[in-house]
Amino acid sequence: MNKADKYVLITAAHNEAAYIEATIQSVLAQTILPARWVIVSDGSTDETDRIIKAYEEKHDFIVYARREKEKSEEANFASKVYAIRHAYKQLAGQEYDFIGNLDADITLEDSYYANLIKGFHKNQKLGIAGGLLYEESEGQFNSRPLSEIRYVPGALQLFRRACYEQVGGYVPSKWGGEDTIAVVTARMKGWETRSIPGIHGYHHKKSEVSRGHSREWFRNGVMFHALGSHPMFELMKSLRFMTRKPYIMGGVIRMYGYVWAACCMKERPVSAEFVKYFRSEQWSRARNKKLELPI
Repeated sequence: MNKADKYVLITAAHNEAAYIEATIQSVLAQTILPARWVIVSDGSTDETDRIIKAYEEKHDFIVYARREKEKSEEANFASKVYAIRHAYKQLAGQEYDFIGNLDADITLEDSYYANLIKGFHKNQKLGIAGGLLYEESEGQFNSRPLSEIRYVPGALQLFRRACYEQVGGYVPSKWGGEDTIAVVTARMKGWETRSIPGIHGYHHKKSEVSRGHSREWFRNGVMFHALGSHPMFELMKSLRFMTRKPYIMGGVIRMYGYVWAACCMKERPVSAEFVKYFRSEQWSRARNKKLELPI
């Protein structure tokens, strides 16, 4: 490994016993191994801890950690960010040039990180990069619908260290969207963000299946209100969602979530500056007729 190729990984895992071993084996197969990989069991109650510990005993770059959730802590998407922050503390004193978040239900091509690092070396302004995310549908893996090249899925993001530190890592958000906050904030600060075609990651637990379709559509609408997405832009996006299976219903519930949040939400996890920048990007894309893009 070249000195400029050193990367570290963080994984937050909550009850991922069904998937995490495949994720670990996927990383072990990488042509460039991470300098350190901190895997946090975020209050897991299944076999997640046992699996992580077994691999920690065999591989000195794997670090097992556990975060116990407070009794008063609400069950929401912010928990993942707290687990990532817990893992980040374990990296104190570690030398690295890139830091990545990897979800515990993802598998990667063997050259995934080697190819991403090549992309960083080619473009010194690149702050966050990742591969295209593929999900299983009707027995085969297809790229996630309505993907945007400038958006990097949080499940497999790799940051240039300087970008991660300037952005401040991930921001806790009750309704999710910490990955979107990260990429938009990076662009606000002058970095480029990019999903690189030809580099693939595979997502094995779809959120709609694990949490329910209607609940996930509703959450998506609430989340984008929390991030400050413009209401007219959200209406256009919801109309696009209506053209996808199961047709109509997904877009309607998604827009209902946005409207509900507009009526009930008191605070956002992002600044007014973020909202202004986010909306300016949205209208720039709208003017260029790129309404098929997800954010």
